[in-house]
Amino acid sequence: MSFVIIDYGAGNLRSVEKAFKTVISDIYVSSDVETVASADAIVLPGVGAFGDAIKSLTEKGFSEAIHSAVASGTPLLGVCLGYQLLFEESQEFGVHKGLGLLPGRVVRFAESHLPVPHVGWNRVKKVQNHPILSSIDDGAFFYFVHSYYVEPGSADDTIGLTEYGLDFASIAGRGRVVGVQFHPEKSQHVGLQLLKNFALSVQENIFVENRF
Repeated sequence: MSFVIIDYGAGNLRSVEKAFKTVISDIYVSSDVETVASADAIVLPGVGAFGDAIKSLTEKGFSEAIHSAVASGTPLLGVCLGYQLLFEESQEFGVHKGLGLLPGRVVRFAESHLPVPHVGWNRVKKVQNHPILSSIDDGAFFYFVHSYYVEPGSADDTIGLTEYGLDFASIAGRGRVVGVQFHPEKSQHVGLQLLKNFALSVQENIFVENRF
């Protein structure tokens, strides 16, 4: 069973790969569209600007490959910017269309007494008993670095919430598509547990009410 991390020029690939390799051996980075299209599971990482990232995905043929793979039932995990790219649009430096795999938009944190970007450890409150959070305590800490956050189009897609001036969806998903705003590869044992949960969900074909 092959897990593929998409290399589309948007950072943090090797750290994500290294973290995944502690829980699963058959995972690798690829910049080949056909390899991604034929994978048993896809990981979409990313750091940087939304507009540049979606442009790169589209120009290199990955947007089409991702849509085809998801339509055929391939599980997908989005991480950080890769999570934001799953949604319909972002308001980062203008309005940019996303992959549209999940309804919703990406918006900037409002000006307040809290610094932006949101950097550091913060809690994730479970909204659903979702397999991606199996064996992870409610309120566990994960590591965040972001100035924009996701507003899901459907509250039913929210899996975990984090408070930073407001409650935002730090984990969301639908069907075989799931994403996390934080960096699991930087979140020590709880981050590795989450990656393990994703891998086990794929390997064991776990689906509950059309979700992982």
